[in-house]
Amino acid sequence: MASGYLTRKETEVKVAMARRVKNKTPAPIQITAEQILREARERQEAEIRPPNQKITDQTEVADYRLRKRKEFESLISRVGWNKSVWVKYAEWEESQNDLKRARSIWERALVVDALNRDHTIWLKYVHMEMKNKFVDHARNLWDRAVIRLPRVDQLWYKSIHMEEMLGNVAGARGIFERWMGWMPDQQGWLSYIKFELRYNEIERAREIFERLVQCHPKVIAWIRFAKFEMKNGEIGREDDDEEAEQLFVAFAEFEDKCRETDRARCIYKFALDHIPKGRAEDLFSKEGIEDVIVGKRRFQYEDQVKKNPRNYDTWFDYIRLEESVGNKERIREVYETAIAIVPPAEEKRYWQRYIYLWINYALYEELDAQDMERTRHVYRECLKLIPHHKFSFAKIWLLAAQFEIRQLRLKEARLLLGEVIGRAPKDKIFKKYIEIELHLGNIDRCRKLYEKYLEWSPENCYAWSNSLKRARAVFELAIDQPALDIPELLWKAYIDFEISETTKETEEEKANRHGPAVYEEYIDYLFPEEMQANNLNILASAYKWKKQRVAS
Repeated sequence: MASGYLTRKETEVKVAMARRVKNKTPAPIQITAEQILREARERQEAEIRPPNQKITDQTEVADYRLRKRKEFESLISRVGWNKSVWVKYAEWEESQNDLKRARSIWERALVVDALNRDHTIWLKYVHMEMKNKFVDHARNLWDRAVIRLPRVDQLWYKSIHMEEMLGNVAGARGIFERWMGWMPDQQGWLSYIKFELRYNEIERAREIFERLVQCHPKVIAWIRFAKFEMKNGEIGREDDDEEAEQLFVAFAEFEDKCRETDRARCIYKFALDHIPKGRAEDLFSKEGIEDVIVGKRRFQYEDQVKKNPRNYDTWFDYIRLEESVGNKERIREVYETAIAIVPPAEEKRYWQRYIYLWINYALYEELDAQDMERTRHVYRECLKLIPHHKFSFAKIWLLAAQFEIRQLRLKEARLLLGEVIGRAPKDKIFKKYIEIELHLGNIDRCRKLYEKYLEWSPENCYAWSNSLKRARAVFELAIDQPALDIPELLWKAYIDFEISETTKETEEEKANRHGPAVYEEYIDYLFPEEMQANNLNILASAYKWKKQRVAS
């Protein structure tokens, strides 16, 4: 390479060696992974287990125990922090009926600081003593456990349960008193109260409740105390009347702050029904309670409507408050004040909530106050106020007319409905007016109303289809209209009408001409052909109309 010439080896041409192509066809015998695993399991050698040893004399027992103890001691020396090793060791000694050694192991476990703070070790230790009926040992252990871990409620509960099962009620009460000295949560106090109630110690339970509300002065504690007094029927005690009165007042004020006016009123009434009047009437009277509650709510609503007088939802709430009190003059005053706040613009979206003030006012006068003249006056004033030249509300017109009908003043109802048709006609008005006249059996009035309906809205197919009783002239007039909103509906109604009319006419003619027997033959053989001939012209007209529409 240094002289610039290539060697023979470098200039030699390498030719690839011919190799046999690997056969990639599948083998005739396929072996799955499942078969491989099964064969491996079958060929696996059996697990070597120590033989079962039968102990026949005391020497073998001693050797067995010595060997097991050495194993446990070896484990403890290596993993002495592991709780399960100590538990198994102690339980094994217990199974050998050597309770002295078992206690020694439990005590050695409690010397370990990490295990001393684990309440499950204490529970298992005491369980062993209780199972073997060493009550004094168990009591001593419970005493040591609650001193070491006073904030673990389970230790206190188990200790109390043991004493109660032994019938030592005084001992259980003493443990409860020691526990209450640590000021536990409410559940601990409630358990103490239930304990006393099981033995019908009502006075003791009341004293515990008093200590509970001092330790945990929360609303739920006071409510529980109040329910306890209600349940045990001690509301009327003379020495506790003043405290019960204060409790009910505080409870009612709490409900009032939560905007639960009805609940607060019920609490006041319940207290007045159960506390002697001589002690309660100096502070409250039923009227005074109502005034206090309603006064607060009234002040809030008045403040809200003063800030935003056109918030009609607030007016509805204010009116409901006054209606719950039942003062008619006050209710009317609030209604009059509310309806005086007219929407700022003559646009329907501003009036949609406002109009319900008038509706509610009229319904109140009719149903609650039962003053029909004032009801009529409210409807009239509302209809005068609405700018019908821009928009109207069919609902208020219909309510006014229905009110007159209920008062058997049919003429005034027709005048109202006729007025609205002249000033602000709507589909809903026509339909309801026709429905009223139809129920009254005034067919001629219904026909005139349909004529007015079609004059006002000639493109309305609903009105045309409901006038079929005026015969074919109505349909012909309808299909000649230059613009229809749903022409298919009209054509379908026309064809169905002709089919039904043709059926009726053919059947009547055949019956009159030939009698009943021949009438059946005509039904079977002649009726379909005649029906097809009579309807052919209508179908042709419909097809022609469709063709013209497609062409245009």
